Amino acid sequence: MAESKSNGSKSKTQAKRATTEAKKSAAKTAKASKRAATKTAVAEKNQVQTVVETAVDFPVGAVLAVSDRVTELVEPWTDRSKAERQIKRYRSSLRKSLKRTERRGGTARRRAISEARKTRNQVEREARNRRREVETTIKRNRNEVESRVRKAIDEQTSRAQGVVESATGVVGTVSSQITALR
Repeated sequence: MAESKSNGSKSKTQAKRATTEAKKSAAKTAKASKRAATKTAVAEKNQVQTVVETAVDFPVGAVLAVSDRVTELVEPWTDRSKAERQIKRYRSSLRKSLKRTERRGGTARRRAISEARKTRNQVEREARNRRREVETTIKRNRNEVESRVRKAIDEQTSRAQGVVESATGVVGTVSSQITALR
C-alpha cells in the first residue's frame, strides 16, 4: 500500500505538472494568436487608411489641377496689354504653322512631280529599248528571209538553166537525128 501511495502522489504531481504545462502552452498560444490578430488588424487598418487617403487625395488633386489650368487660361486675358501680347503670340504661332504646312505641301508636290518624271522617263526608255530590239529582230529576220529567197531563186535558176541546157542538147541531138533521117 505504501507503493500505491507513492504512485498516487507521483501521479498527482504529474497531473499538476501537466496542468501547469497545458496552462503555459495555452497562454503562449493565446499570446501568439493575440499578436497575429494585432498584426492583421494593423495591416488592415493601414490598407484601409491608404484607400481612404487615395479616395480623398484624388478629387482634391483634380480640383487643384483644374484650378491651375483655369488660372493659366484666364491670366493672360486679365489685362489689355497681356491680352494683346497673347493675341500676337497666337497670330505668330498660327503664321508659323501655316508656313510649315505650306512648305510640307510644296515639298510633297515637288517630290511627287519628280517621281512622276522618273517613272515617265523609265517607261519611255523601256519602250525605246523594246522598239529597238523588235526593229533589230525584224531586220535580222527580213535579211535572213531575203537571203534564203535569193539562194532558193539562184538554185532554181541554175537548175532551170541546167534543164534548159540539157533540153537544148537533147533538142539539138533530136534535130540532128531527125535531119539524118530525112
